[in-house]
Amino acid sequence: MLIITPLLQIPDDEFTWTYARSGGPGGQNVNKVASKAVLRWDLAANTSLPADVKARFILQQKRFVTQDGGVIIMSQRHRDQERNRDDCLDKLRTIVLQALFVPKPRKKTRPSRGSKRRRLQEKKRHSDVKQNRRRPNAD
Repeated sequence: MLIITPLLQIPDDEFTWTYARSGGPGGQNVNKVASKAVLRWDLAANTSLPADVKARFILQQKRFVTQDGGVIIMSQRHRDQERNRDDCLDKLRTIVLQALFVPKPRKKTRPSRGSKRRRLQEKKRHSDVKQNRRRPNAD
């Protein structure tokens, strides 16, 4: 059971694990032990995530989502399979937590009259400074 929040949990039977030889460190075992962990999760068939969270997940994390709605996360950071497996679950947990956050809608605002006036005054002052740097005309 992957616990995202106390109210949101993903059952382990939704995950499919495969293991392969890792390209990372491993010493003498690097050619013998399959320590790279690959997590496959069918996001489309998932029932524990709300629809809006799924939609944000797909929009935010396009590199992990396949065309058929599956999620593939892999890890080969560590030397042993179990730590790479935990790393995959941690990555998934962080991604889902990001998708849970609902962004605040942006309110359109207009600059105030005072801010416009100050901006134009500053532009005029800056223009005067540059004008005073020029050579005087020979007229």
